[in-house]
Amino acid sequence: MESHIVKVIKAIYITHDVKCFTVEKPAGFDFIPGQATEVSINLPLWKNQLRPFTFTCLREKDYLEFMIKIYRDHEGVTNMLGRTNAGAELILHDVFGAIQYKGPGVFIAGGAGITPFISIFRDLYNKNQIEGNSLIYSNKTSEDVIMEGELQEMLKDNFIKLFTRENVLGFRGRRIDRAYLIDHISDFGQHFYVCGPSGFVKSITKDLNDLGASMDIIIIEM
Repeated sequence: MESHIVKVIKAIYITHDVKCFTVEKPAGFDFIPGQATEVSINLPLWKNQLRPFTFTCLREKDYLEFMIKIYRDHEGVTNMLGRTNAGAELILHDVFGAIQYKGPGVFIAGGAGITPFISIFRDLYNKNQIEGNSLIYSNKTSEDVIMEGELQEMLKDNFIKLFTRENVLGFRGRRIDRAYLIDHISDFGQHFYVCGPSGFVKSITKDLNDLGASMDIIIIEM
């Protein structure tokens, strides 16, 4: 397994619990938008604790970027990353990931499950090919939305936000369930990209499949 030690160039919180890391890009390092790598912190007690994180930058940039949800309620890797700042070192391992762009469709994300879609949208937007894609993005509250301004800019009216734990003016507090999919999707023959917590992905994949979307057009990552 190949690994690369990289320096953190910048680390800033972009929501109350999501931190964006900009790190050095090793020579020859490449990924496909939607892919991830396993990351560890280059400290004696942490270097063997690998966690998967998705690249969120454009692949042609001269840096790499990750948007990582920080869980402060237990002493894990993300808690430590919450205390990791510019100048620290991370270790990058193999590149992998099931989510890759196959053609226009509906992207369905729950919480931090948006991260594989960010590099895909940025890539499509950069190439003027984002038309025909839409995003349904579910979060507990409006404070949890990652990269709201940029997603809105790229997707315009094809960016739908749902909140499960609050009713914000102009938005309905509801979940993405079978009834929601029936109400909001007219074509179950297009591509579907689903990413989020495993229960979220399983439930939505089953609903899509029941409504006529074949498993070969549903691209998932849990």
